[in-house]
Amino acid sequence: MKNRTKRISALLIGMGALAVSAQNPIIQTKYTADPAPMVYNDTIFLYTTHDEDDADGFKMLDWLLYTSTDMVNWTDHGVVASLENFPWRQRDNGAWAEHVIARNGKFYMYCPLHGNGIGVLVADSPYGPFRDPLGKPLVWQKEHWEDIDPSVFIDDDGQAYMYWGNPNVYYVKLNEDMISYSGDIVRLEENPEHYQEGPWFYKRNGKYYLAFASTCCPEGIGYAMSNSPTGPWMTRGYIMRPTERSRGNHPGVIDYKGRSYVFGLNYDLMHLETFEHHERRSVSVAEMHYNPDGTIREVPYWQDTKLEQIENFNPYRRVEAETMAWGYGLKTEKLDGGGICVTRIDDCDTLVVKGVDFGSGAGRFIASVASEAGNCGIEVRLDSAEGALVGTLNVEATGGSDRYREFSCAVDGAKGVHDLVFRFKGNGRKNLMNWDWWKFVEQ
Repeated sequence: MKNRTKRISALLIGMGALAVSAQNPIIQTKYTADPAPMVYNDTIFLYTTHDEDDADGFKMLDWLLYTSTDMVNWTDHGVVASLENFPWRQRDNGAWAEHVIARNGKFYMYCPLHGNGIGVLVADSPYGPFRDPLGKPLVWQKEHWEDIDPSVFIDDDGQAYMYWGNPNVYYVKLNEDMISYSGDIVRLEENPEHYQEGPWFYKRNGKYYLAFASTCCPEGIGYAMSNSPTGPWMTRGYIMRPTERSRGNHPGVIDYKGRSYVFGLNYDLMHLETFEHHERRSVSVAEMHYNPDGTIREVPYWQDTKLEQIENFNPYRRVEAETMAWGYGLKTEKLDGGGICVTRIDDCDTLVVKGVDFGSGAGRFIASVASEAGNCGIEVRLDSAEGALVGTLNVEATGGSDRYREFSCAVDGAKGVHDLVFRFKGNGRKNLMNWDWWKFVEQ
């Protein structure tokens, strides 16, 4: 017990440092896994699976969406699709690792339904709503349960491919409609070395890459390369080597604003609460670099990397409260009229937004908040929870936790670029308020 307490204390100190530097995991209000990043209209759309808070084994019912333009502040858009989108499924669990891709103005989400093959959804917007155009699986090899973890890529000649599989690797050529395929399903004659699952298929500078969960156990992220979209594949090493701090993994790789990133997962957030193993995972991301020959330099473990913010955050606009770099202990939920709010806000909780550019100075802070009991507030601080106090928003009772009102306060001293820390005050109470949005007004 004494050693366990020491481990927890050390981890809490480390995670506290992460909160200040907006390090991994990047989502703290829910357990997320199986990252599928997509770059569209200069924004990263990060689709994830969702481990329920009470999951022991895999308990996965829906898929979530987060967006960012700076890599460190992420906006929660809630559930974008769920098992309910597939009425033909035969199980009430198993919303496993998805992949989303855009083509011809539509967005296609490929969803494994564990034990029921891979389905596909389509939407006119990356935010959804998504619908099932087939009413049946796109792929279902009923003789086994290997149809998981789809990854879809459209080559320069317009041919689309879907890779998937555990423990074997499969691919098929998709038609231009993206909801049907031509030819046979092909199983690779030889898997890449140490392949486990979670293939991520992409092309860069004329070379094809297959990243994947590698080795077991623990799992790292390996990769193979080829001169052809259908192989043969040559394993080239690790993107992230397995360590004792990892268990499972699932890669997603993108280029964004002149940099390259690898997304994956870990159990670090769960370890703030318990070292007993449960399937409650969290998405992380790190910058990665290519060598001149196209091979990838190994990336250290997530907590040993520094994720740089790539543009400052503008506070002089309506900002959804569920936009944050760090918010451990907080939760988000859907509003009755649509949208998302931050909830489960307790005394002394904090919400951090990184790299906020106040310019020549903010004069006022406005927030839309609902509070049943009132008599609470939001301290506006700079750079840390104990940093300079530049404003205090007092929140009165609004007539219910779903009755929102705008409150405002004067701000003094918020100039230049700072991390913005909202610290909640409520005399030791829990569930102080629900928070919809905020903005600053220049002085």
